[in-house]
Amino acid sequence: MEQAAKGRSGQGASRRIRKQAFYDTLAGYSFILPMLLLTLTLVVIPIIISGAISFTNWNFIEGIGGLHFAGLDNYIRLFQDEAFLRSLRNNVVMIAVVPVSMFIAMILAVLIDKATYFKDFFKVIYFMPFISSFVAIALLWRVLFHPNNGPINGFLRAIGVDNPPLWLADPNYALLAVMIIMVWTTLGFNMVIYLAGLQNISKDIYEAAEVDGASPVRQFFSITLPMLSPTTFFLLITGIVGSFKVFELVMILTNGGPAGSTSVIVFYLYEAAFVNLESGYASAMGIVLLILILLLTLIQWIGQKKWVNY
Repeated sequence: MEQAAKGRSGQGASRRIRKQAFYDTLAGYSFILPMLLLTLTLVVIPIIISGAISFTNWNFIEGIGGLHFAGLDNYIRLFQDEAFLRSLRNNVVMIAVVPVSMFIAMILAVLIDKATYFKDFFKVIYFMPFISSFVAIALLWRVLFHPNNGPINGFLRAIGVDNPPLWLADPNYALLAVMIIMVWTTLGFNMVIYLAGLQNISKDIYEAAEVDGASPVRQFFSITLPMLSPTTFFLLITGIVGSFKVFELVMILTNGGPAGSTSVIVFYLYEAAFVNLESGYASAMGIVLLILILLLTLIQWIGQKKWVNY
C-alpha cells in the first residue's frame, strides 16, 4: 500500500512538473508572439512575395492584372546590366568603411576608458553624428566638400595643394567622400559598443599583466584585443550588413552620381522600382542582395570560430 501511495504521489508530482513546464513554455511563447507576428508580417511574407514577383515583368501601377511570368529573365538581365554591376562593385568597396571605423573606434574607446576626466563628454560628442539626421549630415558635408569654397579644399590649398580633388563632383573621388562621411557617422556607435565591451574585461587581468611586466602595448594585443573579439564580431556583421543598406547619404549627397560613381544596390533598386517602375526587376535585385548578405554573414559566422574568444 505504501509503495502504491508513493507511486501515485510520484506520478502526481511528475504531472505537476509537466503541467508547470507547459505553462512556462506557453508564457514564453506569449511574450515573443507579438515580435514573431511583426517579423512574419513585415519581413518573412514580403520576402516571399518579392521572390515571387522577381520572376515576373510587373509594373505595380498596373495592379495584379499586370503580372506576367518572365522566368529567370530578370536575374539574367541583372548580371548583364553594367549599372547594377557598378553598384555592386561600389558596395564591395564600401565594406572598407567597416574595418576602418572599427579600428579608430577601438583606439578611441581604449583611450577614453583610460581617461580620468570628461569621459561622458567625449562619449556624447562622438555619438552625436550617429543619432543626427542624415539630411543634416549630408547638407553639412556637402558644404565641407564644396570644390571651390569648401573648408576642406581651402585647407588643402593653404598647405600647398594647388589642385585639390573636386570630391562629390569628381567621379574618381565621390565614392571616397561618401565613405569618409560613413566612417564619421558610424564611429560613435562602434566606440560606445567597444566601451561596453571594455567594461566586461576584469581589471585583475591587467593588474596581473603589469606584475608580469607586460607593457601597455603588449596588454592591448594580448588581453584587450582577444577579449573584445565577440564585440568585434558583432560590429563586423552589423557593419557589413549596414554598408549594403546605404541609401540616404547617396540619395541626398549625389543622387548616385556623378556618372553613377556612387550608385549602390539599394539606390539602384529604388530607381528601378519607383522611377522606372520595374517592380519585377527591382524584386530580383532585392533577392540577390538578400542572398549576398546571407552568404557574407555565413562566411563570417563560420570564420568567427577561429578568432572569437568567448
